[in-house]
Amino acid sequence: MDQYKFLIAGVGGQGTILASDVLAEVGIRLGFDSKKSDILGLAVRGGAVVSHIQWAPRVHAPVLEEGDVDILIGFEWLETFRRLDYLRVQGTVLANDYRIDPMTVTSGAAQYPQREQIEAALKSVTSDIFTIPGTQTALDLGEVRTFNMVVMGGLSKILKSDPEVWRSVIADRVPPKVVELNQTAFDRGRELLTKV
Repeated sequence: MDQYKFLIAGVGGQGTILASDVLAEVGIRLGFDSKKSDILGLAVRGGAVVSHIQWAPRVHAPVLEEGDVDILIGFEWLETFRRLDYLRVQGTVLANDYRIDPMTVTSGAAQYPQREQIEAALKSVTSDIFTIPGTQTALDLGEVRTFNMVVMGGLSKILKSDPEVWRSVIADRVPPKVVELNQTAFDRGRELLTKV
């Protein structure tokens, strides 16, 4: 493809912005014009965080319209479900296999949809759906904050792009003392994709 439109949907504290920074920089290093826009809800309180990223020969504006996204990257199930309208028909979904209950669910004011309900909604739009155990893998590595790099590893595999470009960007974007750990998380993510 000569252009890619990505949407990352997560909640505050999941490292959505770092992931979007990495993804935008990878696009540049792969020879694309790359732009991004981050939209933060009440991020510090666990609110929604959405990042729009485009790679193309020329990107005029990064914000994407509904039905325009090639790859929807969900950092947890409900946020994936909430942003499904952005995905183009037969686009690709990459979902972190993890659930974070929003305040409305924990307070009893709403119910979290069943995973089967979410998967059915995804399948009504596309058959190209992948999951990755990003959070569990990061916990197994001893640092939950690396989960976003696990997911980026899975994305790099979907895109069939050179992992060394991604590893180089990660080395430039995270503090030196955690470069190796984040690169390990990325490498694990490349091995853990499951097609739904």
